[in-house]
Amino acid sequence: MGKRILAQRKGRGSLPFRSPSHRHIGNGVKYKPFKKNEKLFKFTVLDFIHSPGRGAPIALIQYDNGEKGYWLPPEGVFIGQEFTQSKTGYGQPIEVGNIIPLKKMPLGTLVFNIESTPQDGGKFARASGVSAIVRNKSGNKVELLFRSKKTKWINEKCLATVGVVAGGGRTDKPFLKAGNKFHYIKSKAKKWPVVRGVAMNAVSHPY
Repeated sequence: MGKRILAQRKGRGSLPFRSPSHRHIGNGVKYKPFKKNEKLFKFTVLDFIHSPGRGAPIALIQYDNGEKGYWLPPEGVFIGQEFTQSKTGYGQPIEVGNIIPLKKMPLGTLVFNIESTPQDGGKFARASGVSAIVRNKSGNKVELLFRSKKTKWINEKCLATVGVVAGGGRTDKPFLKAGNKFHYIKSKAKKWPVVRGVAMNAVSHPY
């Protein structure tokens, strides 16, 4: 009796290829949305949490109204530090960790967790050690230069965090042992180890 080849099992989505989402922390870790007449949030960092399947750490924060949430922190942040999330950016300092609109960012500023459209919570530059550079401004658009050397024009009202995502240099440390690689891959929706196609029988490989 034949067996499904690897590509077919990936498409089926059986257990080895299914992400353990029940272990993941935070629902995407987005910015807190502004309600009517809300223009500024202040929050304090309470703790740093490891989220399985994610390279960057997650910060547990508490807003000034007592509500708690999750935040993607920049490098250099410590517990007890206070930051602001501003809808307009007026009067807010350009400091690492503050969340302000792109229109208030000076040229050359490093930013991350950038919104694609206003109030979507953050879409771009969210991996550990990643950031984008504010490169140009024209009309109501801001040009950003990403690490891939690609550029993108984004609405000036979109929010972004000043700084670089924490956890940079994570990939510089080698795994050293197969067991370390096993536990790393287990938290992701991947199959490991992967057998080379040339080492398979003809029936196990489509090429």
